[in-house]
Amino acid sequence: MKKNIGVLMGGYSDEFGISIKSGNNIFDNIDTKLYNPYKIIIEKNNWRVRYKENNYMIDENDFSFKIGKNKIQFDAVFNVIHGTPGEDGLIQRYFDSLKPFGINIPYTGPNSNNARITFNKNECIDFVKKLDISCAKSIFIKKNQKIDFKIFNKMEFPLFVKTNNSGSSFGVTKVNNKEDLKKNIENLIGLGNGILVEESLNGIEVSVGLMKYKGDIKVFGITEIVTENEFFDYDAKYMGKSSEITPARIPMEISNDLETCAKLIYENLGLSGFARTDFIIVNDIPYFLELNSIPGMSDESIFPKQVKLSNLKLKDLVSYMIDNALNN
Repeated sequence: MKKNIGVLMGGYSDEFGISIKSGNNIFDNIDTKLYNPYKIIIEKNNWRVRYKENNYMIDENDFSFKIGKNKIQFDAVFNVIHGTPGEDGLIQRYFDSLKPFGINIPYTGPNSNNARITFNKNECIDFVKKLDISCAKSIFIKKNQKIDFKIFNKMEFPLFVKTNNSGSSFGVTKVNNKEDLKKNIENLIGLGNGILVEESLNGIEVSVGLMKYKGDIKVFGITEIVTENEFFDYDAKYMGKSSEITPARIPMEISNDLETCAKLIYENLGLSGFARTDFIIVNDIPYFLELNSIPGMSDESIFPKQVKLSNLKLKDLVSYMIDNALNN
C-alpha cells in the first residue's frame, strides 16, 4: 500500500514564496508509483492541504485532514519550509510533541535542536569555529541590547549587518561607514533574536551541496557565485543578477579542502537530508559563511542544479530521503 507523504511548504517568514516554489518542485519529483504526495501549505493559524484545486484544513491535534468523511493521515512529511517554522526547529518540535500520544509522523531533514543551531547564525558560527574552520570576525548583539558602538572600533569596514535568524539574504545589509552601521543596527535591533555584525571578506564565494546518501556524506558539487550586486543578496539569488559556475574555478586542492570542511560541519551537526554550506575563499583558505539545512529547491536554486551535474536524479534522492525517514 502506498504511503501518504505531505510536502510541507510556505512558513511564517519572508521566504514564504521561495518555499512554495521549492515545495512544488519536490512535489513534482515524488515518485507517485511509490507514494501518494500531498501539498501542505503552512501559514500562521492556517495549515491546509491543497488537493485537486481545493483546500482542506489540517487538524493540528493529529496532523490529519478530511475529504468528506474520509480521514487521511500522513505516514511521513517532507520538510521544505525555509525560515520559521521549518528551518529553526519549530515544526520538528511540533511533530515530536505528537509522539507521546501515539502519533508518529517522521520528517525529513534535521531534528529540532540541529535545525535551531543551523538557523542561528551566531551559534552556528561558534560551533564551526570549534571545528577549527575559519570564519570572519564578528560581533553578536542581543535583541534590544544597549550598544556601546566603541565595540566595533577594531573591526574593518565594509561590514555586514545581519538579522541573526533569517535566510535567503533577507535582513542583510552591507555598510561602509559608522553612520550607516549605526542606522542599520538601530533599524534591525528589534527583529528576530539579535543582530550579527560581520567583517566583509574579499574572495571567491562558493556553495557546497551535500547530503548523507547510502551511508556516506556525498558532495554534489561546488558552485562558484559571481554576483552583479555588492554581495549575493536576494536579487542576486532569485532575480538573475548572478552567475553560478559549477564546478567552481578553483584548484583541486582547495576543492578538497572545501569538501572536507563541508562534510565535517554536516557530520558534527548530525544533519540529515539536503544541506548547502556557503564559504568564501581568501588566500586559498575556506572561510565559513552559513549553512542552509533546508536549501532552496526551486528551478533557480543552486542545489538541484548541482544534483543534475552529478548525473543523479532529484527524484531518486527525494525517494531516498522519504524512505530513510520512514525507516528511521
